[in-house]
Amino acid sequence: MLDHYLMGDVGRISPEAPVPVVRVASERHTAGGAGNVARNLVALGAKPFLVSATGDDDAGRMLAAILESEGIEALLVRDRTRPTTIKTRIIAQNQQVVRVDRESDAPLADRARRGLIDALTKLAREARVIVVSDYAKGVIGRELMDALRAAIAGLDPKPLVLVDPKPANAACYAGVDLLTPNLKETLEMAGAHGLGRESGRTGVLRAGLALFKATRVKHLCVTLGPEGIALFRSPSDVTHLPTVAKRVYDVTGAGDSVMAALACGLAAGLDLLDACVLSNYCAGIAVSQVGAVAVTRQELAAALATAVAPALERWLEPSRTTSTAPDVPGVPDGSSS
Repeated sequence: MLDHYLMGDVGRISPEAPVPVVRVASERHTAGGAGNVARNLVALGAKPFLVSATGDDDAGRMLAAILESEGIEALLVRDRTRPTTIKTRIIAQNQQVVRVDRESDAPLADRARRGLIDALTKLAREARVIVVSDYAKGVIGRELMDALRAAIAGLDPKPLVLVDPKPANAACYAGVDLLTPNLKETLEMAGAHGLGRESGRTGVLRAGLALFKATRVKHLCVTLGPEGIALFRSPSDVTHLPTVAKRVYDVTGAGDSVMAALACGLAAGLDLLDACVLSNYCAGIAVSQVGAVAVTRQELAAALATAVAPALERWLEPSRTTSTAPDVPGVPDGSSS
């Protein structure tokens, strides 16, 4: 996706309609969607290779140029049947006023889909971690996920497969190493629409267990917004990480920062809990800034240097909850849990 930002100030209400008039002071374009995950990976010191699709249009060419300028290797398959997704965010006084989306969620054309599958098959053997960023725009689907599983089936060691999911494609994710839905997506994929946030820990535990049964994933990391993260290392081993965000300006791209930190931590040899702790700090940094940002290794290290050990809580049945407070892990060497 191409992220487009118009930044300015509001000084009056339009005489034409009861809406604010934004006087634009600056404009910028960045790589969004899976491109933002790649930006975060680079900022944390990793070497990602981005495989994705764009339209055969000016926005797609701009996106390719932006990725090249940021040192991100990419193979972008051009699909002439669809436009490049553009998300325009109009921001005034550090607050998002409106977002305008130009996109198609139709399935990729056959030729483009085959191009992606061919690229994945060739590149999978070179990766320690494969991140699937699904935005339900017609790129991720059963055929592509089946091809990915086939590509890594004979590899030793196999790369880890991490998926940032969308409920519409829940059936495609069977058996992946880690699924990272937010609470709303977890409830939808688990078929637990009636278990809302007001159900608290019990609702999250029930939905997580249902999602394990539905998808047979190995691990589950549920992001809970201001309530932090619930990490399911198994259906019976659940740890709650409270949020470390001190202020929240904009949640745009926070999920991408979480995924990038998880991927970096796991690729560097951290265990899943320590990688999740790192991702929680990355999310806290990301939401304190406006727009989708790439959290740097230096920013993360600075946050950890002054951090208090997080008060982790073991989630069992409602009457059997326990707490622990491990050391805060370093970047990136070693595990401390």
